[in-house]
Amino acid sequence: MKSISPLFSVSTPKSPILIFTPISQRLSSVKFAASPQRKSPSSKSAKTLCTTLTVDPITTRTSTSTSTPPKKVLVPIGFGTEEMEAVILADVLRRAGAEVTVASVEQQLEVEASGGTRLVADTFISACSTQIYDLVALPGGMPGSARLRDCEVLKKITSRQAEEKRLYGAICAAPAVTLLPWGLLKRKQSTCHPAFMDKIPSFRAVKTSTQVSGELTTSRGPGTSFEFAVCLVDQLFGESVAKEIGELLLMNPADDDPKRQEFNEVGWSLDHTPQVLIPVANGSEEIEVVTLIDILRRAKVNVVVASVEKSAQVLASSGTKIVADKLIDATADSIYDLIILPGGTAGAERLHKSKVLKKLLKEQESAGRIFGAICSSPAVLQRQGLIKDKKATAHPAVINNLKDGVNDARVVIDGKLITSQGLATATQFALAIVSKLFGHARARSVAEGLVYQYPRS
Repeated sequence: MKSISPLFSVSTPKSPILIFTPISQRLSSVKFAASPQRKSPSSKSAKTLCTTLTVDPITTRTSTSTSTPPKKVLVPIGFGTEEMEAVILADVLRRAGAEVTVASVEQQLEVEASGGTRLVADTFISACSTQIYDLVALPGGMPGSARLRDCEVLKKITSRQAEEKRLYGAICAAPAVTLLPWGLLKRKQSTCHPAFMDKIPSFRAVKTSTQVSGELTTSRGPGTSFEFAVCLVDQLFGESVAKEIGELLLMNPADDDPKRQEFNEVGWSLDHTPQVLIPVANGSEEIEVVTLIDILRRAKVNVVVASVEKSAQVLASSGTKIVADKLIDATADSIYDLIILPGGTAGAERLHKSKVLKKLLKEQESAGRIFGAICSSPAVLQRQGLIKDKKATAHPAVINNLKDGVNDARVVIDGKLITSQGLATATQFALAIVSKLFGHARARSVAEGLVYQYPRS
């Protein structure tokens, strides 16, 4: 039994290093839009997109062709599933080359997660009952973990997985709320969210951020989701692939890189509940979208997610389907305290082409209100003439396109502009926004709920 140390280091037993098929071939086999076996009550909003998924050249790993079949992974979701955990699991495992199926345990494909994000599953759990998976990975959240627990089909799938010595895992509340009642923690050391640790027998409970015990891997919460996902990549594909994915996700900064730099410091505090707009498009980076929504809503910010497409549902860069709150046209006459652009190469380009968003951003800058971007989207702000003499950062692949790019910080604040590198830095980015709006105490409280180590200084 080996525990995974914090700070994303993976120390599971080394497995054979595999070579993978080209990404175009891998993506063609991923079940991004499986047809449901029965009609869904929300079939209108869960309607399959005809959009072709565009592989993001910035954040996609390079692969070498081989005839090795892809690893099959099941990620089940239900009402109240923790969205960061579900999306990070699916995204990271897909980047590594796995064929990931996100399956709904509900009577419809569209599921509202614990923070209010609306996700659309690839298929129903009933369609997965006869499939053999290399890994079954359960996200947490409440009441999501209880919804998973009460699903008999999922119980049979996961129990068979354990009996046949194939990999299975759970994070946050799911080890205690889902796996424990199923009898799948027996003779296993495990961890979970601190709020549920008292449910696990004390002689088997451990407080490591990620714990591997035979075929079972458990982890603590949204703040450990990247480590959990990369640990699973290590077990499926080997240490070298896990290391490559960690670097691709920007999880391993140099020790001397500050998490945050601030220039021309001004206060952001407001006398009302902050109103935040997050525009999304086909090709937006789902990790960044969902992390921003989840963390800002935890901090009691009013977040509006607006699609720049013709439909509220968008297909994100790694295949996650997200349903926005409204179309961008419905926001044209609204005033927001903060507008934040998520990244993703194709998504950023589509955000740039939105006339309504361009108008909103121009008004935001002219009125001296707060705005920002992450990953490839700071380049959008520059193209629109909105960052001029401001300091900013972006994904390492595009930062040289910025006039005053800051290379050695994960989050950069200059007055009322905030930018970040992307992917794994999205948590720091969102918490920096919370800190500027409400102060360090609120940010630290949110980080504690995430099981994320908030800097003391």
